[in-house]
Amino acid sequence: MEQNILTTFMLPASLFIIMLGLGLTLQATDFKRIFTYPKAIFIGITNQMIILPIVGFTIAFLLNLEPELAVGLMILAACPGGVTSNLFSHLSNGDTALSVTLTAISSTISIITIPLIVNFGLVQFMSENQEIHLPVIKTIVQIMVITVIPIGLGMLARFKKPDFAFKMEKPVKVASAIILFVIVLGVIGVERERIPGYFERVGIAVALLNIFTMLVGFYTAKIGKLSLPQSITIALESGLQNGTLGIVIAISILYNTEMSVPAAVYSLIMFATGGFMVWRFGRGKESTKI
Repeated sequence: MEQNILTTFMLPASLFIIMLGLGLTLQATDFKRIFTYPKAIFIGITNQMIILPIVGFTIAFLLNLEPELAVGLMILAACPGGVTSNLFSHLSNGDTALSVTLTAISSTISIITIPLIVNFGLVQFMSENQEIHLPVIKTIVQIMVITVIPIGLGMLARFKKPDFAFKMEKPVKVASAIILFVIVLGVIGVERERIPGYFERVGIAVALLNIFTMLVGFYTAKIGKLSLPQSITIALESGLQNGTLGIVIAISILYNTEMSVPAAVYSLIMFATGGFMVWRFGRGKESTKI
């Protein structure tokens, strides 16, 4: 795919804004929760960083996905949770503080893990004459620029202007979800003639990835004897990935629109499954832990 305004500016800029919004919700104390909730953090990060990529690879292999779509699924599985998972965790009466903490930690760790997991997918699924390598150092720098740096700027703004950050927290979360939806629509628009075929070719795979990892997240949390709000949050953090980042990696770093299709289709499906979690758990009187 040739570079254009979408790949060179709009996608990275949109992700920058989303991650800046995440930073507005964070404080240094969020990272200290590693010591406050060590078991919950360990279960959540294990699901996101280890189990999710294994499940993604297994689904791509067993369903014999086409090479670009298989790599796209691996890109998605390598991505951390996003702002959308924080929003759905809040609406589902999950542990919002745990959700934000897991998103922050996984976003930081993924700077290193994304290039490794994506390169593994490229080696496994692309034929020798099509093989692409993701430059590790360059990719780490690019991911830092569009994720970690805006998070840091958002945290700084919260530290300097806490009242402003508090007022903006909910509007920014909603705006982030809308931006994600618009990005997905943009990708679908570019590939509109082939989208029905993409749903047929990758819809089952991404639905399995989404639903299975949510179930694994929920029940590993229950086995770990975590509370219901914590179990809800870990299910959502395990199953709702940063689809925007997946699209950016595919289009703006690998310059391959087809590899972005799993993330785009997944982003639509996760709104449905996230909505189910809100319907199932968000109607009770139990307040969200913050």
